[in-house]
Amino acid sequence: MSNKWIGAALSLALCSTALASCSSRDNSSNQATGGQSGGLTVDWNSKTERQLREAIAEAPANGLKPELFLKGGEEGAALTEAALKYASALANGYADPSQLHEVYTIPHPKVDVRQSLADAIQKGDVKAWLESLAPQTDEYRALSQAHLHYLQLAAKAQAQPISEGKPIKPGSHDARIAQVRSALIANELIAPPQQPAQKPGAAHAATASSGAHYSADLVAAVKKVQAEWGLKPDGVIGGATLDALNAGPGYRARQLAIAMERLRWLPRNAPATRIDVNTAGSFLDYWRDGARADHRAVVEGEPDKPTPQLQAPIVRLVAKPQWRVPEGIGVKELESKSPGWLADNGYVQKDGKWVQQSGPKNSLGLVKFDMDDKEAIYLHDTPAKAIFGLDERHRSHGCVRVQGAVDFATSLAQEQGILDQFQEAMSQDDEKFIKLKTPIPVRLLYQTAFWDGSSVQFRRDVYGWDDNVARAIGLEPGPPQKIPQPESSDDIGP
Repeated sequence: MSNKWIGAALSLALCSTALASCSSRDNSSNQATGGQSGGLTVDWNSKTERQLREAIAEAPANGLKPELFLKGGEEGAALTEAALKYASALANGYADPSQLHEVYTIPHPKVDVRQSLADAIQKGDVKAWLESLAPQTDEYRALSQAHLHYLQLAAKAQAQPISEGKPIKPGSHDARIAQVRSALIANELIAPPQQPAQKPGAAHAATASSGAHYSADLVAAVKKVQAEWGLKPDGVIGGATLDALNAGPGYRARQLAIAMERLRWLPRNAPATRIDVNTAGSFLDYWRDGARADHRAVVEGEPDKPTPQLQAPIVRLVAKPQWRVPEGIGVKELESKSPGWLADNGYVQKDGKWVQQSGPKNSLGLVKFDMDDKEAIYLHDTPAKAIFGLDERHRSHGCVRVQGAVDFATSLAQEQGILDQFQEAMSQDDEKFIKLKTPIPVRLLYQTAFWDGSSVQFRRDVYGWDDNVARAIGLEPGPPQKIPQPESSDDIGP
């Protein structure tokens, strides 16, 4: 990342730290004023007005800038309008996701906050009411705390970006180690060095000798960065690790603000039993009766073939599935293959379309989780198991491949009371369909920052969707993304 990119990220973070810029006026002596907005008439008094201004001043705790709602000096109807706008942002999200994405079918809350604002003013407790509207989850609270933390770090960060170059391996010497140390200090991953009292000449010699050494304490801190960015924790600085180190506190604060907005888009009463896939983080969580029952790695769409954000139910399991190849994939990727390759991999033509027959080489693997979804997206097994061991797993044509899919399907079949049917179907060679007794909702989400139950995690914006959300909530675009491209292979599965 260049100095320009880092500067932009830092600037947008500092822009978000105007915690009290629009709430410094003391309105305690103001007389009660009336306001009307959208047919709503309310009577503000000094207490409720002060509560509103204090609440909006704390908007950065929700990843929002106070000036989106209050410019300063509003009274009456304008104050009511600010209250409704902020309340709606907390309850529904500031932006409409269906206007930001070509496909977004996850249910989106549409809470009308007008009457509850009037009730809150009547009770004299506007601030508590506003605080109740944002998601009341451990994840949201963790992202909020992390966002404020990184805003504070961004306000005092002095780190310069680490220069490009050959990978830096543990124990080696490199002139860029001073930059690495500065980046780690900026994110409070290591403490600033304390210089012991020495003779001037000895101190200079020690600094020159140790300053370029990639020492054990730095390696441990770099491994922590790699872990929180979903990278192999080998301590080697290069590629994605270099980008993660150069993503200073301003950039992290920006990702957290975007992540909170995405969480506000989700219904507060998510299905207690569901499958959530984070297509930015490449993992799946299975929630059963409100508790996380399973966690698995997944493979999702390539950067130019993104897996859409949607919600649809799994309605049946498909044992030994055939793959009915979409026409686009057939034309682009199969028609150039030799007859021998097509035969070896089980491809035949039926009614003018390519079909891959059931078998160990089938691109769907041994089981498919069929979803009732007009986008034709689904979960499935894969014969390409090695991909699950990669840090970067955006390798499919848009569908989601599940690690250990047969075991996962077996577990679901047992819970649904259809295990015998599923095992019987799996013992045969032909495609068989087993209907679930109770459909299981699947949500395909995109969270480049999230809480894993113990710590806040970050991921690269592989699909480039963060910028649209950032602009919608008044943040600047992020730095240009170095989007990883999958290596060429014969893996042409969905």
